[in-house]
Amino acid sequence: MSSAPDVFEASLDEPPKYEVPIEGTTDGGDRVPDLSPREALERWLNKLRVSRSESTVSAYHYRLKHFVEWCEEVGISEVGQVNGWDIESYETSRREQGLEPITLNNELGTLQSFFEYCVKVELVDEGLPTKVDPPVVPAADQVSKVRLHTDRAQALLTHYVATECGSRAHTLLALAWFTGARLGALRGLDLEDYDREQQCLKFTHRPREETPLKNGADGERFVGLPKQACDVVDAYIQKHRLEKYDDYGRRPLLTSERGRPSTNAVRAWMYLATVPCLHSPCPHGNDPDTCNFLDYSAASKCPSSRSPHQVRTGSITWQLNRGIPPERVAERVNTSIEVLLRHYDQPTRMEEMRERRRPYLDRLSFGDEEGDDR
Repeated sequence: MSSAPDVFEASLDEPPKYEVPIEGTTDGGDRVPDLSPREALERWLNKLRVSRSESTVSAYHYRLKHFVEWCEEVGISEVGQVNGWDIESYETSRREQGLEPITLNNELGTLQSFFEYCVKVELVDEGLPTKVDPPVVPAADQVSKVRLHTDRAQALLTHYVATECGSRAHTLLALAWFTGARLGALRGLDLEDYDREQQCLKFTHRPREETPLKNGADGERFVGLPKQACDVVDAYIQKHRLEKYDDYGRRPLLTSERGRPSTNAVRAWMYLATVPCLHSPCPHGNDPDTCNFLDYSAASKCPSSRSPHQVRTGSITWQLNRGIPPERVAERVNTSIEVLLRHYDQPTRMEEMRERRRPYLDRLSFGDEEGDDR
């Protein structure tokens, strides 16, 4: 009785063939993997981390997480399933949530870039990015008008001096206001980066120790502080700062119980530090004794509290209003003059008249000027 030939038996006329099927994976294989929208997004963000700052990658994550969650809610399990109608439906759902046009523009613009990556690695059809249509936003509306205004900043700082001078909230707000620095730069400061004698801070790019600067080594700089800010930092160091170390043996200037605070923690601290009813009656009619917005985890929901970026915007506007030349302000806050004037310089008409034009008012009076028309 003959038996069936062994599958690995070689023919006399041809060399042996050994074929082992290998499942496609996210790291390679014979076919493009069926990635979910979440998996594809994570892969794209990891790729971006090679050349983009962590703050930029984080911004892209927050812009697209709503799309990923929407896909999961409607049952889209593979990013390759997304079509033009899905994109239209998603955009409609976001519009119905009352998003500002600039926010929707940013989200859809980032979604388009994400799909362009997906086309490149053959996860979606090549025409899909063109089906994303970010709304056109007038130039005047491309900049958020929300900022911490000078009068409120002054009221908050005065409140802290009188009630809890040198507290963590007071120090964070003072550093942010008098330097205009980004959240990440403030979080990355060490105790040794503060020089009381020279009245300045040193900002250093330390990506390997998880405290990078937005613009890398180009963001390294010394920033001078007024005596008012130094007095706050001194009080904080003497009375309120916890003697803590981070995971790299460094001593953070701003500390939490665990050492160096997380980015989210610093953001939450700023929201809580800028709640307006700390210094005046609640503008929304709430009772401070029962208002949930005064809770650490809910302060960001207060319509009048401000994020670190909004404090930065207010600080930059204030510095310009005080007559500091734009090029000097740009150096202090580590941005280009073009970006500074487009995105951060937001004076009200009254502020502009009162502060910027005051040095020229004396020229607008009649007197014994030479060259009078006779």
